[in-house]
Amino acid sequence: MKDFPKPNVENTDNFREAAKLSQKFKDLKGICKPKTVAIIGGGLSGLACAKYLVDAGHKPVVYEARDVLGGKVAAWKDKDGDWIETGLHIFFGAYANMMNLFKELDIEDRLQWKIHKMIFAMQELPGEFTSFNFIPGIPAPFNFFLAILMNHKMLTPLEKIQTAPALIPMLLQGQSFIEQQDELSVTEFMRKYGMPERINEEVFVAMAKALDFIDPDKLSMAVVLTAMNRFLNEDNGLQMAFLDGNQPDRLCEPMKQYIESRGGQVVCNAPVQEIVTRPDGSVQHLLLRDGQEIVADEYVSAMPVDIMKRFTPKAWSTLAYFKQMDELEGIPVINLHLWFDKKLQTGKLAAEVIAERSAGWRYSVPMKDIEPVVYERARRAVPKDPVGVKGEGAIAFGGGAVWGSVNRGLVEESDPIVLHD
Repeated sequence: MKDFPKPNVENTDNFREAAKLSQKFKDLKGICKPKTVAIIGGGLSGLACAKYLVDAGHKPVVYEARDVLGGKVAAWKDKDGDWIETGLHIFFGAYANMMNLFKELDIEDRLQWKIHKMIFAMQELPGEFTSFNFIPGIPAPFNFFLAILMNHKMLTPLEKIQTAPALIPMLLQGQSFIEQQDELSVTEFMRKYGMPERINEEVFVAMAKALDFIDPDKLSMAVVLTAMNRFLNEDNGLQMAFLDGNQPDRLCEPMKQYIESRGGQVVCNAPVQEIVTRPDGSVQHLLLRDGQEIVADEYVSAMPVDIMKRFTPKAWSTLAYFKQMDELEGIPVINLHLWFDKKLQTGKLAAEVIAERSAGWRYSVPMKDIEPVVYERARRAVPKDPVGVKGEGAIAFGGGAVWGSVNRGLVEESDPIVLHD
């Protein structure tokens, strides 16, 4: 597929906000008291956290359990030398923090931009495709609406009209309206606003699977609306790019070099065994599997939520803040790789808290209120020891791996479940 020129993704409020936050870290350098920070997890969130902490003058150390960086975007070579990735990774123009990160690392040329259109497989017409084409030079959100109006295969004129009542409040009220929909699934939201069922089948099923690998009746509408709000309000928000190679080499390695050239460290093959706490519940140290005790001024978990649930210390197991994780479930994903002989033709948040706190500032972004029902569950909860993780493989730490008898055994060891052939 032909590569296209890089679009202007910098001329948006979200990109300017991301750049402003990045500059704040650099401004804090010198007025912050340097701290040592232990970060569990070498995925993009852990590496990004370390990157911005070194910008602010701190000394982060990233501890990654495996021998490869990237976490959910990790990749590795098979026996034939082909790269196996943990799924399809796309960078949209609306990803302001990622676009800013590529710019700061001076690796923007590694993004291969594609034509500005969305292509859908027609569920009702197997083997046929349709597209929403974005006309260059037309600003958002008009380019989005025009792309919908110009498409005559996906939705009928009546279905397009029936979609409008659900989108207008989002455009007028923005994020406040979006957050109010958090308790509604995509399916419930559609029915509330009278959207036709075919929109769910043709559009929202694809969006839900792409965003969270889950069905619309299980996905919060706030997730979909947040993405749509970005796409609707940015001229090039929906234009997508692919990395020009594997993620560990082309993205994670530059982040690692950046961190280590400024006094931080990135350590692989360093699985954490336990988060050890003091009697008051504060962190005493991290205990690695090899027996090493890691003591730092601050500690950050950049682990997937399903893994963090297994590491939650007993002292934290009845706290309402951590009980919220009980509502979150990891979603297993299986990727199928198809190889062709030619191209087809058809984390700043944790760093911000630490940097501002070390400068004596009060963190400025309010936390979302904890639901009363969670406080009640926390009150009734019985303290329990963390389950921890077993095995040495990628699956044990929330990453990807080639399925086989060895990794099947690791899953059976890590989780008390019955696997059916």
